[in-house]
Amino acid sequence: MKYNVKSSGKTISFAGPRFEIDGVELLTNLKDIKKIGEPLKLRNGVMEYVFEGTYPDKPDLKLRINFRLPDTNPVVRFKYELVTDHLHTLTKSHDNDNITYFATSFDKLSQVKEIRFSEFNEMVHSFVLCEREVTAKHFADQSQLMGPMLTSVSPEISTLIAYEHGSQVPDAFVGFDLKHDRLVEVKAIKGNYFDGQVIDSQHPFSTIWFNIAAMSGSENDLAAAYREFVLKYMTENLESRKPYIFYNTWNFQERNRNWYKKPYLADMNQYRMMKEIEVAHQMGIEVFVIDAGWFEKTGDWTPSKTRFPDGLKQIKKRLTEYGMKLGLWFDPNAAARSSEMLARNRDCVKTWNGHEEPPSKIWETEESYRMCLVSKYRDDFADELIRIAKETGVTYFKWDAIGQYGCNDPHHLHGNEHNTPEERAECFSFEVAKSMTYIVDKLCAAIPEAIVDFDITEGGRAVGLAFLSAGKYFLVNNGPYYFNYDIPFDRENGQWNIFFYPGPARTWICRTPLTFDKWIPSVLFLTHYLPDDPYENQSLSVGSLILGQNGIWGDLPSISKEGVDFFGKTLNEYKQVRNDITEATMIRNGSVGGSPEVYEKINPVTG
Repeated sequence: MKYNVKSSGKTISFAGPRFEIDGVELLTNLKDIKKIGEPLKLRNGVMEYVFEGTYPDKPDLKLRINFRLPDTNPVVRFKYELVTDHLHTLTKSHDNDNITYFATSFDKLSQVKEIRFSEFNEMVHSFVLCEREVTAKHFADQSQLMGPMLTSVSPEISTLIAYEHGSQVPDAFVGFDLKHDRLVEVKAIKGNYFDGQVIDSQHPFSTIWFNIAAMSGSENDLAAAYREFVLKYMTENLESRKPYIFYNTWNFQERNRNWYKKPYLADMNQYRMMKEIEVAHQMGIEVFVIDAGWFEKTGDWTPSKTRFPDGLKQIKKRLTEYGMKLGLWFDPNAAARSSEMLARNRDCVKTWNGHEEPPSKIWETEESYRMCLVSKYRDDFADELIRIAKETGVTYFKWDAIGQYGCNDPHHLHGNEHNTPEERAECFSFEVAKSMTYIVDKLCAAIPEAIVDFDITEGGRAVGLAFLSAGKYFLVNNGPYYFNYDIPFDRENGQWNIFFYPGPARTWICRTPLTFDKWIPSVLFLTHYLPDDPYENQSLSVGSLILGQNGIWGDLPSISKEGVDFFGKTLNEYKQVRNDITEATMIRNGSVGGSPEVYEKINPVTG
């Protein structure tokens, strides 16, 4: 492949993929390369082109490449697919993944950086952006970097290469192999497939997506272009990119448990929700999310008959009258003991070395089993989301508790009896991110106005570019725990979160990850601020959330009339410029918590 930079006349070459198939490593010396079908215009305006070529040594095996090209943005998105009408297998002659996805030279490119999106910083109990300089020593040592992005800047051109997957640093599943001659190979490290994985007419092999870009200009110009790509062209699920104002009930549920010593679900009922909706409307909230406990049981996601006798009908009616959207909490891994979902998918329960994890209660509801998303269950769960959307009108789906580890079952879609438990576990962990985007894309194809966020408020989550190709992230919950700071506390009866109270400390924590905005719009990192009186706290919260994180939670009926009016007036003003704020890259002058700490966001198109 060759990438031409029109503004500079430069050309960048990329070596094609190498796969080990049937015990032989196949190079990309394809013949009979042709375009497949006509270009397709996607919902986001991006054009998709598909090309196909044949391997000379295996003429029944074809390599298909999907390219997605925006008209006005330099980022090219592409993936590979191996297709055949016969039988082949992906193999590992030396017990390791053997795929090189592509390679390119950084020989004449300077100022190389590794860009990480999945470092979990325990000090702020959050994933944060990390940019690391890559020196000549890294190439001389033939280091392996995780990324998922590698950039370079030289006087004539700036470039980036990236892959769309997700995992917490340093647990890499894909990486960049640096060579002493400054060649960079993007390679599978583990879990990308299992030894003996079948490729036939019913089972093509599709890779993850990759990104490449080059342009004249600085690193900041490159970052702005990539940020625009993520915002407008990375996904067809464009509703997830809109800067709605969100409210979530969970903070008050935690206050019930930790402050008032009541059950989490003590006020999870129609009366309380209707009271909160009235205040939320006056404040300018647009998406009202009912968190854990609205359901009768997990797996069969229907409203609790006890807490919501009419099945959320009055709540949805009132939200519609106010022009607000309904959001609901889901645990995609959970299926209750008595659920029909579990009965249909009993063979999809997670197992580890042949043993199931005992069922446990989900937020004071029925005991549930943990389900494997890398199994046939994922289609059933997607269909369940589509059903509940059509029945209740929910369009916002908050996903929680999706860990990246914990299944090595030989009967799912991540290996079989011929693979080691370790290999099956690695393949499960790799495939979780792909299954999640698969489910979201299936949901959004049926319900185009749907938005899915994935809660990454704990470590061990599949964080990276993959999920952003389908949805958005829920970034900060109630902040660090007491044990993050070695503070003794009562683990049995105490409140775990240290920054649960109104005031500046919580906003320091929540603003720290805003550095993501250089590469990824902050609107994709939902974070909730506290609306409690007095005004000093409310002004801090509004000043923080309008930088793009856009979330509010707390005890809404307890806010003073003056406080509610302040939110309503200020958020109404914010809505007049929020699209510009979403479009604009953030510039910060000063450190978080410093004096001054100043943010600038100016839309380069409109000023």
